[in-house]
Amino acid sequence: MKTLKEFGFYRGVNLGGWMSQCDYSEERLNTFITEKDLDVIAGWGLDHVRIPIDYNVLENEDGTYKAEGFARIARAVEGCRARGLKTVLDLHKTVGFSFDSGEKEEGFFFSEALQERFCRLWEELARHFNDPEQIAFELLNEVTDPAYIGTWNRVAGRCIRRIRALAPRTLILVGSYHNNSAPAVKELDPPADDRVIYNFHCYDPLPFTHQGAYWVPALDREARPTFEECGITEDTFEELFAPAIEAAKANDTCLYCGEYGVIDKAAPEEALKWFRAIHAVFEKYQISRSVWSYKQMDFGLTDARLDGVREELLKLL
Repeated sequence: MKTLKEFGFYRGVNLGGWMSQCDYSEERLNTFITEKDLDVIAGWGLDHVRIPIDYNVLENEDGTYKAEGFARIARAVEGCRARGLKTVLDLHKTVGFSFDSGEKEEGFFFSEALQERFCRLWEELARHFNDPEQIAFELLNEVTDPAYIGTWNRVAGRCIRRIRALAPRTLILVGSYHNNSAPAVKELDPPADDRVIYNFHCYDPLPFTHQGAYWVPALDREARPTFEECGITEDTFEELFAPAIEAAKANDTCLYCGEYGVIDKAAPEEALKWFRAIHAVFEKYQISRSVWSYKQMDFGLTDARLDGVREELLKLL
């Protein structure tokens, strides 16, 4: 299986909560991630960051573009470049769709108009950020329903063709349904070219990684299962990733795990066991990855709770 390592995207961290899943206030956009934060990330020895971006940072409600939004991303990219960090630009929410039902974005998979707006936004991003050695594009975060896969394959294909007219060599990451699950990767269309990459996320098993999560009603919020109680081993991830690994090999492309992590409700020592197991499999198959998330967002690597294990954890990323 090919790997992204040769492209310089191998070990990264998400800047979640900066331009996505936030209140979009000037204070948030200007101060949540600063130059000092990028210094910290570079000091960790990582090679890239993934920046989730919601469409409304870049677009007005009528679909016109916000010059300051594009300028903000350009500053972020340049700040990363100055520190030897590459950048994945992830469209975390588009008009009419969000992985989070609470966002009340609906209709994208049933509307040609919204799909066209999505493609036009990516064309605009391609015009601004055609820098294949430094920047990769992630088309859309976490398609949810399996029923959307036919439409998603069609829309993604159309969008890639339009991006290619402007950015012919930029890496493009595409994920499948069930929130970018690894087993669903096999349902994606074959890559359109040799720089289209299969993308997945991993928070398995959910009762461990999301223990106490207020946004997952199916889980007992009081339960705090240990790594061993959940029966997690390296084999857990070997089996989970197998369909994605097979699909990537069959289609001569790479795999990228754009999100993975453990909630701050889990004991740090237990979280470290999970990271050891998943990273053993990442390394075995040379799967590129970006951990969720740099700060706060219920998964923050810089949170004080991880002070006792952070040095060991960073060796695994």
